[in-house]
Amino acid sequence: MHKIIVSDVNCLPILFEIEALEILQKLYGQVHTTSEIAKKYKGRLPNWITIETVTDTMRQKILEIKLAKGESSAMALALENPDCILILEKPNAIIIAQKFNLHFIGILEILINAKHNGVIPLVKPLLEKIKTTNYKISKELELFVLKEAEEL
Repeated sequence: MHKIIVSDVNCLPILFEIEALEILQKLYGQVHTTSEIAKKYKGRLPNWITIETVTDTMRQKILEIKLAKGESSAMALALENPDCILILEKPNAIIIAQKFNLHFIGILEILINAKHNGVIPLVKPLLEKIKTTNYKISKELELFVLKEAEEL
């Protein structure tokens, strides 16, 4: 298991909105995020989400040239923690994470992992809830996720 799971700004609101935030805790125990991201939640984050401050603020500022403040802070925190998993959703953030050789996952992979680890019985009901949010899933991606979750 990796030492630390770092969530960016995009994962938490989607899981919160579909009432599935606890999946992160059940899969990973403690999850870390940054103070920039936590500010958006105004004290509503559960106590198993640790709020950290990035120590290399210059790296974060450089990342902010290409990424939003929340994404850049999460990526900077991930870069400070070797052997971590970064939860990312935005394509431009994923491209930059790949350049840094960061290990990352997205919400859909989290759901597949949750199913395979017995945390949730089915992925499909959560996919249906996600589709009611602003998170876009193509039909092809939905079918791929259901196949990976062994629900097709």
